[in-house]
Amino acid sequence: MSDRAFIAQLQGYGLTVAEVHYYRPDAPSLLQLFVWQEYDVAPEFPVLFDFLDHWRREIEAGLHSVRIAHQQLIKPTEWRVVDGVISIQ
Repeated sequence: MSDRAFIAQLQGYGLTVAEVHYYRPDAPSLLQLFVWQEYDVAPEFPVLFDFLDHWRREIEAGLHSVRIAHQQLIKPTEWRVVDGVISIQ
């Protein structure tokens, strides 16, 4: 059985973390924080935007700001050729 997250990473998805700052209607001067994490494709972020659309429709809290971090966990390796010999005594 294959892990859903691993298959998503092989298809180009990376780990996306969003900090959602929001306020409740009964306390608009108090900002609260919700951290969301899912696999998504940058820079379109379709999964994140679906979540934010759901938030606007279903949750009684106003969005103040959203901060996004994204990293692909599976990617081509980075290497460089070193020409020379290092002597260790």
